[in-house]
Amino acid sequence: MKKKSSSQSAFFNLRVLIGLFIVLAGVFLALAGLGTFSAITASSAQAQQKHKIINVQGLPPGFDCSTIHEKGIDKMENLRAGLIMIACGEAQGGSTSATSTLGPVPEFIQKLLAPLAFGATDVNLITGTETSPHITQSETFTAANPDDPNQVVVAYNDSRSAPSNNISGASVSTDGGTTFTRLTKTNGQSPFANTFGDPVILYNKPTGTWYTAWIDAGCGGGGLGGYKSTTPADPNSWTHYCVHTGSADDRESGWADNNPSSPFFGRMYVSWNDFNRGGGALFVRFSTDNGATWTNERQVTTTFFRDVQITGDLATGDVYIASMNEMGGGLTNRANKMYRSTDGGNSWTNTYTGPTFPGPGRTVCPNTYFACMYPDTGGYWRHMGWGEPAAFNHVVSYVYASRNTGNGDPGNVFYIRSTDSGVTFSAPLQLNTDTTTRAQWQPNLSVSPTGTLLAVWYDERESTTCTKGNPAVPCYRMWARKSNDNGVSWLPDDTFSDVVSPLPGQPDPNIIAEYAGDYDYGKAIATKHLSAWVDGRMPIGGASQQNAFTDAEPISGGGGANLVSAASRLTHGTAGAFDINMPLAGTSGVEDRNAAGSFLAVFTFDAPVTSGSAAVVVGTATAGTPTFSGNEMRVPLTSVADIQIVTIEISNVNGGGGTADVDFGFLIADVNANRTVDRPDQTQINADRGQIVNSSNFRDDINLSGVVDIPDKYAVNANRGHHIP
Repeated sequence: MKKKSSSQSAFFNLRVLIGLFIVLAGVFLALAGLGTFSAITASSAQAQQKHKIINVQGLPPGFDCSTIHEKGIDKMENLRAGLIMIACGEAQGGSTSATSTLGPVPEFIQKLLAPLAFGATDVNLITGTETSPHITQSETFTAANPDDPNQVVVAYNDSRSAPSNNISGASVSTDGGTTFTRLTKTNGQSPFANTFGDPVILYNKPTGTWYTAWIDAGCGGGGLGGYKSTTPADPNSWTHYCVHTGSADDRESGWADNNPSSPFFGRMYVSWNDFNRGGGALFVRFSTDNGATWTNERQVTTTFFRDVQITGDLATGDVYIASMNEMGGGLTNRANKMYRSTDGGNSWTNTYTGPTFPGPGRTVCPNTYFACMYPDTGGYWRHMGWGEPAAFNHVVSYVYASRNTGNGDPGNVFYIRSTDSGVTFSAPLQLNTDTTTRAQWQPNLSVSPTGTLLAVWYDERESTTCTKGNPAVPCYRMWARKSNDNGVSWLPDDTFSDVVSPLPGQPDPNIIAEYAGDYDYGKAIATKHLSAWVDGRMPIGGASQQNAFTDAEPISGGGGANLVSAASRLTHGTAGAFDINMPLAGTSGVEDRNAAGSFLAVFTFDAPVTSGSAAVVVGTATAGTPTFSGNEMRVPLTSVADIQIVTIEISNVNGGGGTADVDFGFLIADVNANRTVDRPDQTQINADRGQIVNSSNFRDDINLSGVVDIPDKYAVNANRGHHIP
């Protein structure tokens, strides 16, 4: 259709002028009232995109669409920016593209079920009513409660309430991920009113509080905020808070330090690009009071480098931001960047800028700043190569995607590893080992408290073609690769999700047509790796559409048992046995009791164990033959020297191939476990002298007599000044 300017239409066709007036009035009323943008069709928007003035929440009244590039809105990936692009005629909303009339469960999917190499049974996160066209759910962020592994929360973008400016959702599991329920209030919407997606979900261990973060209209119109709850399964329990008041925030990410041994235990961090400052400069805010306030802000860059993801070292508490120089976008080159803070977010250093590499993709998107993985509908599924970092004990890992310009492969997944806290990185290792030129893209990575890594990505190797929205054409499956030694070596790559999914469509007119989620954030706890993704196996109205699915992979290399905790166990006369906890990550616990060099290391799993091996790999001690009782593996230690840290490696549990290293600290008479024998230890024994040993004072009974007595005091005097790191 030939396009006319609004001025020509106004002068030469009265009917067109009247029609345009009606359309503009509808746009102004809808936007001012926070209503739907879907009333703006592509044709009416394009007819006056050059000078269109609109009202958008969070921007000054009378927003000028000609300033989209100046304000960096075309570089933003959040759904609020997408609504602006649609309203200004710079992007089209989604539409149904069904070409099949298959039933609700396509037969081909049943035939593609295969033995699972990684993961268990896939779980659909989307429960409850789905009403077309507001049926788009993708872009996931996963977290689990380290104190209660049965509690898992996955946040994602959810368009079911898009006309009401609520494009955020979450599903909660209380049974360890076997089942999930989508959070839904009595009005049929999620608890996250006036938010525009870009999911972050964090758990704060000191307070037992869950925090979501989104692009939030309640924090300046386009700032960062969200909702928090101590009972996440209750949709009415979530209350609002703000991280940053702004109008042009984008691509936020978050991390919570839940390691009690970290110097910054309980601190939470949120990073983002602020397109009101430096054209998209990278910023961080952190909370030092468990999320009560977020006033600590640091500027990391002075200009635009994409905020990919923020993470932290599970052992040291160092914080890292993976960033990307997108070099103008499109199908150009990229460069990975890493920023590090060693002082709890107070200061940041650019420790690494990597070599350039070709960004993944087959074509540019309708918004030509972004690259798209598919040519359907002028460009679909934008992806710039972003991945996810992970850090454990000064080893920093990162996954990302790049295309092969030599053979036309639009995407492969690569892994790089740093052993010096993100200063230098290894040469890239291609994780997908297929010999096809089919695409692999949008990877995520998680690291466990025992140093296992799981990389998960989208993978087309099992298909020959893909068609957007057609449930009869299988397209991709989630594949994965696992490392049991913090990235030194990797098991073969294999399938993670259960089926080969069709390429889902995007029918919601409130969401830009090329959208299929920009990232997925994986997470691991002591027992399992968790990952979620967008999947097209559940058609609605004969068309495949975007649903969020999830699955989990056990930490252990096999045998069905995962290490949960470790302890040093000794018996105190007739008072019985008492355990001193030895954390699985970070700074070791301290065994202060004098057992004449003979101790019992107890490893507890989440399932019964009947076999396994143990060895001392660091320190002076000898590991004996393990015994097994229920979920416990008990390892006798002899010839244990004092004033040292001993590392015990357990392996082959129940025949599995995984390993785990746990540090045990030994320092006789360090009653208060501050890693130095000093006056406070003596003071504590004096206060408890004469008491029968119980669960609160057993550390005072250094000589294991069952009573806190004079010999315990003498032990402090004899060892005073001794120290372990």
